[in-house]
Amino acid sequence: MKYENEINKRRTFAIISHPDAGKTTLTEKFLLFVGAIQTAGAVKSNKIKKFATSDFMEIERQRGISVATSVMSFEYKGILINLLDTPGHKDFAEDTYRTLTAVDSVILVIDSVNGVEEQTRRLMEVCRMRLTPVIVFINKMDRDGKNRFDLLEEIEKELKIELHPMTWPINSGKDFKGVYDLHNKSLVLFTANTKATDEDTVKIDDINNPLLDDKLGEKDAALLREDVELVDGVHGRLQVDDYLSGKVAPVFFGSAINNFGVREMLDTFIQIAPIPQCRETSVREICPDEEKLSGFIFKIHANLDPKHRDRIAFLRVCSGKFERNKYFHHVRLDKDVRFSNPYTFLARDKDVIEEAYPGDVVGLFDTGNFKIGDTLTEGEDFYFTGIPSFSPEIFKEVLNKDPMKTKQLEKGLLQLTDEGVAQLFTQFGGNKKIIGCVGELQFEVIQYRLLHEYSASVQFNTLPFYKACWITSNDPKKLDEFIRFKHANIAEDKDGHLVYLAQSEWYLNTERNNNPDIEFHFTSEIHK
Repeated sequence: MKYENEINKRRTFAIISHPDAGKTTLTEKFLLFVGAIQTAGAVKSNKIKKFATSDFMEIERQRGISVATSVMSFEYKGILINLLDTPGHKDFAEDTYRTLTAVDSVILVIDSVNGVEEQTRRLMEVCRMRLTPVIVFINKMDRDGKNRFDLLEEIEKELKIELHPMTWPINSGKDFKGVYDLHNKSLVLFTANTKATDEDTVKIDDINNPLLDDKLGEKDAALLREDVELVDGVHGRLQVDDYLSGKVAPVFFGSAINNFGVREMLDTFIQIAPIPQCRETSVREICPDEEKLSGFIFKIHANLDPKHRDRIAFLRVCSGKFERNKYFHHVRLDKDVRFSNPYTFLARDKDVIEEAYPGDVVGLFDTGNFKIGDTLTEGEDFYFTGIPSFSPEIFKEVLNKDPMKTKQLEKGLLQLTDEGVAQLFTQFGGNKKIIGCVGELQFEVIQYRLLHEYSASVQFNTLPFYKACWITSNDPKKLDEFIRFKHANIAEDKDGHLVYLAQSEWYLNTERNNNPDIEFHFTSEIHK
């Protein structure tokens, strides 16, 4: 196997969570921990405010939320880690779903105070569909939260996954004293507002060692012994294969803001997390150890650097070796392309690279050649499956407030919808531009970015549509007839594919029943 060493060195994963569970804080602590950054919020600091490293869009800083997936690469103990930090906000769920197609495993952050929340459920559904291995980090143990046993039971029940505790908390809230590492048989003591160091770790091979009473006090030591006996009795040792097949999720407790419990998780992660995996394509399964390069675009980001109108397409390498200045085959356009400045990322900072291997995420400077889901190969024609656009849930007409900026608006709408921020539809036979999104916040982001990045001022008018369905038929006559009768509800997506905009579920079901020769599709993947 030509690239065996490189493949075995790599781990590519995403951090997912409900908003405010502490996901971006955890990402930052990883980077601090491995020495990739020196201070939290290191991207932009001033005396008043520090911003998270992975939140680089102006609107993210203003709102204090992540709205775009950030990509970061760093090395830890000889392992090259590619970390994708995803938006937690539900309005940007589609970006997160697509990111999950580009990773081999996931760390799920759960807030110990709030437990399982709606967005956590949705994200886990996507992980279950793909059988993605999951590690759970229960955050904010230094706050008064739910009982540890109740919380585990709730996670198992709500997320339909079996849990396996790897560390165990000693109290919570203001009484939080640390965690006991069930795997390494050691005690890690917690002090608020300080980073855990080696001095805080006490090796305790025997849980009955009196040293435990000295460190925790008799009452807490007795409770911990009781808990550990119970947990060990139920779970025993972790079977790594159960984790890799997505059946069991190892669980760690900690406090990301205090950088506590993070190292134990990171050390376990590099030992058990999967190396780059095989992936399905339209033709056959592609495995990382194949000699020829293949990869797919799972994200596009325009204006990463507002001073330069750059547009970066993020390529997940799936097999072979990516090389700078080498020609690769762009399957959809059926043309050969090469890249003189491919990048790897530490959030906003970019480094030009000479080569990349399976599992790596490479930033490609894009002049408008790429769409989400595009495939690069060394000549073979196929595309990676499972990277669809979902039907939007909110539709608004775009009204141009400044006719002098029509060109800028057109360009901005095309570029932003290429990124997958939203979907763009044009009224069939007309010029009305309709944007479809999953949530209201996306419209705010689009309006902001159109104004600040393209100098185009717009307002949105809400339209009474419930769902967009891509329509196809084996009978062109029937399709033409349907379009003629339903003219007001027909639009084209930006690739020219026909879409039916249904006013309600009742209308949609009626049309499906009345038109058996027409197929209504809820994702755009059929057109690949």
